[in-house]
Parts: sequence; structure tokens; C-alpha cells
Amino acid sequence: MDFTSRPLPLQDNGFSMVPIVPPGTSLEEIDNLKEDLRKWKMRVEDAQRVKADLISSKSRAEAEYDRAEKQLTELKEQEKQRKDKITNCEELLLLKQENTELKKEIEKLKEDLKEHSSQDNPLEIKKKVAEMQLKFTHLKEMKDDGADVDMDTHCVFGVATKTPFRLNQSQALLTFEDEEVAQKLTKMSKHYVNLDNRTANVTVKPFELDMGFQFELRITVSGKKINVSDIPELPIPEEWMRDKLELYFYKTEQAEGGGEIEKVTYNKGSGTGVITFLKPGASYNFVRCTKYPFCAEEKWFIISVSPHFDFHLRNFQPHCRVSKKTILLKGVPEVEEDEESVQDMIEIHFQKPSNSGGEIEKIKYVSRGAAYVCFEEDTGNASSEITGDS
Repeated sequence: MDFTSRPLPLQDNGFSMVPIVPPGTSLEEIDNLKEDLRKWKMRVEDAQRVKADLISSKSRAEAEYDRAEKQLTELKEQEKQRKDKITNCEELLLLKQENTELKKEIEKLKEDLKEHSSQDNPLEIKKKVAEMQLKFTHLKEMKDDGADVDMDTHCVFGVATKTPFRLNQSQALLTFEDEEVAQKLTKMSKHYVNLDNRTANVTVKPFELDMGFQFELRITVSGKKINVSDIPELPIPEEWMRDKLELYFYKTEQAEGGGEIEKVTYNKGSGTGVITFLKPGASYNFVRCTKYPFCAEEKWFIISVSPHFDFHLRNFQPHCRVSKKTILLKGVPEVEEDEESVQDMIEIHFQKPSNSGGEIEKIKYVSRGAAYVCFEEDTGNASSEITGDS
């Protein structure tokens, strides 16, 4: 029972009850007790307010912590997006460069297709081939029709066209001794190269060669035919001129040449003709001398004699291959070092086995402008030859 508070009257069914103050308690003591009770109530109220303030501060602190944590997460996400954006921008630049090159190739292919479509024979391929030296392969033995010995000379030349490639700015070509190294680097695609204390993110692409050709050129030097040129144009029928040529080269047999004539062709407009002897090997007697005096209409002229050639194309093979030993490096950034120094740094990086590299046969890097590199299909692998800058 609480004796510290003021007694309250009790009401019940119309009755009121007033508690009796304990005997011996003065009014002053009662007032003091009342004052203590009031102070304690105030302290309790103050404690409750402090408790409420602490609970409110805790809630605000938790809210601030959640907000700070959320902001930190957002900042991390923004940083990640920024890095991704930078990477995407670099890839986008590479893609734009590749897209430009592909558009050029598409335009070139459209022109080639248009040119091929305008041809009468859809299976015929026409391509301009640069001047080149022929590689003699061997002499080929053949039998002439009905002859025991073929007196013709059959020469076989192997021809492989050189395919030019335009190496654009910030690109490099590397040809390795071991094709497995090139294949491994191509599969890795992305590489980080240290250039002038700067790490460059470069891309390795398979090096695709443009269309080239391989074929055999077979040249037959006739043992029975000779070419005649510088035949004078005279006011006589062509038939008479053929007869004069036939008689002249038949009589030359007395000078260890000529002999029986099988056929004579004569073109008055060009002043040329072809003499076909009956005996195989007769044309060889005219190899030692190319100028002969010729008498017609009581006048002397000098005519020219040369061997008769037949040209035949065999084993023609177009090819458009991916080089096994050469890789194309794209996205090399510009640095303060000169082009030769950057090329050396690239070569050093890709020579190290720790970078999956190997010995390099040739390397070409272009920092500005463009360079043309020629590739020749010889033994199945492309070998590069630098031709110049543009």
C-alpha cells in the first residue's frame, strides 16, 4: 500500500471514505512527502524525455547510416559504370575503326562484284597483277603428235602473286617464327603492353589476306615454228608474199637451216608471219641469228626472226587465307616516344615467353599515316615484305 500520496476519498454507492492519517504524522511531514513525490515525478518525466530523445537519436543515426551505406553503394556502382564506360569507349573506338575498314572492303567487294557481273562469262575472274619475276620450276618432256621425239622445249614457271595490305595508323604486324605462338596470341585477343611507363590495352586480330593467285605458266618454244617480223609492205597480193617467204626459208636449208615448209601464215597489216617447218627441230637453226636479208621485187630488206612461243595457264588456284604466322595488332596508343622506339617495345613484349610470345621474324608498326605490306603465298605461310609508306 502506498502511504506517500494524499489519501483520496472513496466513493461507492453514494458512500465516501476518507483514509485516516496515521497518528503522529504532522501536516508539515505530509507536505514534505508531497514535495518529494512531486520531485520524483518530475525526475521520472525528465528520464522519460531523455529516453525518448535517445530513441529518436538512435533512429536518426540508423537512418543516417542506412543513407550513407546506400550512397556508398551508389558511388561504387557509379565508379564501376564509369570504368565500364571507359572500356566501352575504347572498344567503341576500335569497333568504329574496324567498321570503317569493313565499309572500305565492302565498297571494294561491290566494285569487284559489279565488274564481274558485267562480264560475259560469270566464271571468269579478272584481276590486275603487278609486274613480277617468274620462278623457273623445270623443263617438261612431252611427245609431239606422231613423233618419236618431241623437239619442242616446254618450260614451267611457278607464279604466286603478291597481295598488298594497307596497315593503318596505330596498327602493327608481327610475323613469328613459330605459327603456334601466333595462334595462341590470337586466341587470347586482349593484351596489356607496357609502352613508355604506360600500360596499353591492345587487341590481336587474325590477319586475313586479300585474294591472291597461284598458277603455273607453261611456255612451249616450238621446234617447228618461227616468227617473222619487219616484212616489207609491197604492192603485191598477200598470196605472192607467202610464196616468197616459203621459197626463201626453204632455200635457207643450204645454210644449215630451213627445209621443207608445212605452212606459212602472213599478216600484211602488221608485217608479221609464222613459218611452220615439216621437220621437228628445224626452228633451232635460226636461234643463233635474228636478222636475215630478204629479197623481194628486186630489192633487199632486213627481216627479223624469233622463236615461236605458246603460253598456257595451268593449276590456277585463287586463295584468300588467314595467315598462320602473322598477327594484326590494333589500338596501339600514341606516346611521346618515336615510332622506332615503340616498335622495339612491342617487339620486346611479344618476344617474352611470359607474355605467351616467341621469336619474331618481322615487325612493322605505323604510328601515323599508313604503310603497304606485301604478302606472297609460297609454301603455305605468308611472308611479309615492307613496300613503303603513304
